[in-house]
Amino acid sequence: MSGYMIFSGTANIELAEDIATYLEMPLSKASIKRFSDGEISIQIAESVRGKDIFIVQPTCAPANANLMELLIMTDALKRSSAKSITAIVPYYGYARQDRKAAPRVPISAKLVANLMETAGITRMVTVDLHASQIQGFFDIPVDNLYGSILFLDYIKAKNFKNPVIASPDIGGVARARYFAKKLGLDMVIVDKRRERANESEVMNIIGEVEGKDIVLIDDMIDTAGTMVQGAKALKDAGANSVMACCTHPVLSGPALDRIQNGALDELVVANTIPMLHSCEKIKMLSTASMLGEVIRRVSNNESVNSLFETM
Repeated sequence: MSGYMIFSGTANIELAEDIATYLEMPLSKASIKRFSDGEISIQIAESVRGKDIFIVQPTCAPANANLMELLIMTDALKRSSAKSITAIVPYYGYARQDRKAAPRVPISAKLVANLMETAGITRMVTVDLHASQIQGFFDIPVDNLYGSILFLDYIKAKNFKNPVIASPDIGGVARARYFAKKLGLDMVIVDKRRERANESEVMNIIGEVEGKDIVLIDDMIDTAGTMVQGAKALKDAGANSVMACCTHPVLSGPALDRIQNGALDELVVANTIPMLHSCEKIKMLSTASMLGEVIRRVSNNESVNSLFETM
């Protein structure tokens, strides 16, 4: 019998099932119900005494409900004598609230970290944190996986004639530079000014893009304003094509309409968040084998970092 078990909340059951398939083991059983007033009720249906437990649960929309589900399941497992509880949180909600950007505002990413630890989570595995320093909000081990590494082979397979990596803003330069170095390509930057949350105004392009095939890199795509405006600015500057690779498909509000009708030729995302609606311009890649291998390595006390050194 394996010394670990995998449970799933309701946020992304399909991903949890794919991870279990990769590991050639079944998902463990838990009953998750809602009372008529919205309260969450969870009962673990199997013995977990002395087991290392992994819970697959991104805290995507509805963020509050999915977060509470993770916390309540963790409490149930802790009270059932689980040996350890590792939260597999492919998308970490509230990550954009990682600092005091204005007076009298919370640091919600830190609050969520406190809640997870208090509930009983002993390790957290996530993919492409919006800000890497969020790892320091935890006093438990945190593995921030490079979800963007999934896109490398896909970009190579496109066989672009003149590919160039681009950052959609100044804040994403480090991420884009990592990609450019891995692929041996040049990099450009879309410089923009954000007037208010979820709105952006493209200002200018730093670098040569005329006749180039541009690959925009970011950790998430929310309302798609930044990406679509960036794609338009790049094409106005002479780019041949513009593709975007974004790990987390938040895709809220007018995102799908903007992508479908905008200048972006293709959007490639990971399945850290389930997509409720399809779009012919969007291609989804699976994180199941990556997360499954991390679970196997953590359970066997093997190096997680070496996984990415060989990719």
